[in-house]
Amino acid sequence: MAADVSVHGRLPLPVDTVRRVVHHVLAQEGRDAEVSVTFLGRDRMRDLNQRYKGRNAATDVLAFALPDPSGVVGDVYLCPWVARREAQARGVALEEEVIRLLVHGTLHVLGYDHPEEQRTESAMWKRQERYVGNLT
Repeated sequence: MAADVSVHGRLPLPVDTVRRVVHHVLAQEGRDAEVSVTFLGRDRMRDLNQRYKGRNAATDVLAFALPDPSGVVGDVYLCPWVARREAQARGVALEEEVIRLLVHGTLHVLGYDHPEEQRTESAMWKRQERYVGNLT
């Protein structure tokens, strides 16, 4: 399986940038995968978050790895509305925050995880921020 990235929805970044970010993470991790990235509005993201995580609020990113005998297949859902709020709170550009979320979701698809508390101190977060630094 080769690295394949499909992109859907109303994009806050050019499709080539989205693909470049996901491909960068896959290449750095030495992994091939099929990853679908979908950008959703806050209502749709809230619905997905409620359905799969039991939280009745829009979230920034959700990622799901799907079983496939030939390798990793995954879906990443990203909400630009939440990303915009988080970018403002962090004092960073929207592009940087979306890149962060793309990296974060891709790492989840590859099997990385972090604790809910102290997630910014986790090994996954440190890996993510290294990639974000390379991409921005």
